[in-house]
Amino acid sequence: MAARIVKKERKRDRLDEAVSAYLDLLRYARRAAPRTISAYGGDLAEYTDFLRNQGIGAIGVVESGTVSEYLLSLRHRGLAPRTITRRRAALVGLHRHARAIGLSRHDPTEHMDPLRTGRRLPRALTLDDIERLLAQTLGEEPLKLRDRALLELAYASGLRASEITTLPLEAVDLERRLLHVVGKGNKQRLVPFGGAAARALDHYLEAGRPQLARGRTESAVFVNRFGRSLSRMGFWKILAGYARQAGLGGRVSPHVLRHSFATHLLAGGADLRVVQELLGHASVTTTQVYTEVEREHLREVHRHFHPRP
Repeated sequence: MAARIVKKERKRDRLDEAVSAYLDLLRYARRAAPRTISAYGGDLAEYTDFLRNQGIGAIGVVESGTVSEYLLSLRHRGLAPRTITRRRAALVGLHRHARAIGLSRHDPTEHMDPLRTGRRLPRALTLDDIERLLAQTLGEEPLKLRDRALLELAYASGLRASEITTLPLEAVDLERRLLHVVGKGNKQRLVPFGGAAARALDHYLEAGRPQLARGRTESAVFVNRFGRSLSRMGFWKILAGYARQAGLGGRVSPHVLRHSFATHLLAGGADLRVVQELLGHASVTTTQVYTEVEREHLREVHRHFHPRP
């Protein structure tokens, strides 16, 4: 009996050795933050307790099925997706490092399937939010004219931040209200825009952009105060500033305008395939997440107004 106990203690020490070695890697080689090391240490302490309860005392004998069983137990306990993701990252790092330093001959996490923790629904502004946001850009100064045209066109077209900041002048057809867009994978598409965006864009090109460009031969539609092409970060800062002025809570990014564009089209009855084409999505599966946004909005309205929610 005594010999059996000693043998088990030796295996337990090997688990602790693997954890200590990995935390040292994070601490000294990767210079991870103390909070990260503390969080990973707690995660791995729980993981090794799980292994011991399974009769496993050495890191080198852990199989992929055991790892999957542990991750499944976390889901059954109702842990938040972010917590499960962090714990998975901790044990993947542990096994990878254990093999690298010779404590294990294999890595049971090497061929694990990607962790699916649920898709976070994109945030969309309400129509009232959009109106409040655009109201902040009223003015006749060149930068105000640019900002109104920028936000109007972003909401009217659903373009990515990279697409709208690199949009060349020759890609804009004001008469037919069309944009010739080159998106991801160098794929081209035509994107229409409405009258409000057309008026704002026309006013900017006539009275705002010439003053900002100062004779420069810049090809981009939207330029900064120095006449050079507006950057993605510049777009983000402009939008964030107006969102604060409008009193909009949360982080309002160019992608939020893109989400709002898609969500409002679907809410108005647009076909999913048409929205896919406008957004430049390669697959309709990517676009389908916006139908969830609209369904969630409907559920929220029902909960709020129905007498028996």
